[in-house]
Amino acid sequence: MESEISRENILMDIPVKELIRSALEARKKAYAPYSGYTVGAAVLTNELRIYTGCNIENASYTPTICAERTAIAKAVSEGWRKLKAIAVVGSEKGDTVGQYAFPCGVCRQVLREFADEQFIVIVAKSESDYKIYRLIELLPESFGPEKLKSGRKL
Repeated sequence: MESEISRENILMDIPVKELIRSALEARKKAYAPYSGYTVGAAVLTNELRIYTGCNIENASYTPTICAERTAIAKAVSEGWRKLKAIAVVGSEKGDTVGQYAFPCGVCRQVLREFADEQFIVIVAKSESDYKIYRLIELLPESFGPEKLKSGRKL
């Protein structure tokens, strides 16, 4: 289900092409000797800072970390906890990205931890070939921090 979000409205608030370009560059650093599927991601904080990440595989599989979570961890470890958008690119190894790569379920939940349901997810093949979604479309009825019964402030 492709979003009906107007590209023009998004372009005013989010540097879409810069995010995609950053994700494409991050993909080049991916460590994917087992699957051969390389992914790059670039996350944008509310303060308009960009953090990138790539997937990092492990022979044991479980410790593998996705590009999206790498980028989020970098942003959070630098003190940025409110996220605005992410661009994701992924495909078999090589220079050409031939398909749209969507965040996995775990990455969608981690995104939800640091963003609201209106957070923007950009999946791209190139700077000119991309789709835009809101997180709520990719993670409907999500569970976020506000659902916890707690007196703690976030």
